[in-house]
Amino acid sequence: MKKILLAACLLGAVSSFAQSPVSARLSSGYDLGMAYSTDRYNPSFQYYQLLNIGSRKLISLGWNFRVGAFYGDNINYYTAPARLTRGKSGFGALGAPLIEDNIDRVRFDYATMTSANIGIRGQINLGRVEIGATADLVGLTLGRTRIGRVSSANGRYRIDSVTTRAFTGVYAEQSARPTRLNAQLLGDNAMGTLSTEVYARVRISQRVGIKVGYQWLTSEMRLSNRDVVADNDRYRNRSGMAYLAVTLPIFQ
Repeated sequence: MKKILLAACLLGAVSSFAQSPVSARLSSGYDLGMAYSTDRYNPSFQYYQLLNIGSRKLISLGWNFRVGAFYGDNINYYTAPARLTRGKSGFGALGAPLIEDNIDRVRFDYATMTSANIGIRGQINLGRVEIGATADLVGLTLGRTRIGRVSSANGRYRIDSVTTRAFTGVYAEQSARPTRLNAQLLGDNAMGTLSTEVYARVRISQRVGIKVGYQWLTSEMRLSNRDVVADNDRYRNRSGMAYLAVTLPIFQ
């Protein structure tokens, strides 16, 4: 009897929340999509939950959980820490520094990584059309060790407690793997693999929508042998990709 009463109380609580003003303003769903540019691929799965603001529900704000797998062929990674890039003119559209003084490069034939991030999402609702943006804030990345070729004017790595060697000749070939911690600390202070996206979505029906957008994906590799001259083992790539997804709303 007690179990039945407890189940009834729980059902009543859930029913009350479902009918509450807060739940009536919530919307959520899944995005199954792919970002693509030449030699860059990023299939992803996203779950989002938004709170619709105001009686007209014109603006929605909420959070986003994204799992993505990044694949890059013939891809360059450049010196990442802000203390080393500060004062430079930034990065171009293909991820290369516009000024390369004291910026080292690591080139990979193939780089792969899988990341899971929690972020924020904002959206403007215009009837069947929705315009919005998402940004990853924090998460984790896993990936296999890859071999890259280091290009560095002054870099050296330590062999033992007293001996170092330059990244030249056969010693330019170095192993690296993705940075595990992702943290959006703005600009070159950011760490790991993070995505920012703008999009427009058309709701075909209550259950299906088509989403198109553009995604900026930052990924990061960490050398096994640290450059002892620059005191650095982190290298970054920035990729811009077109994005297409199918949205499956849960409730709204």
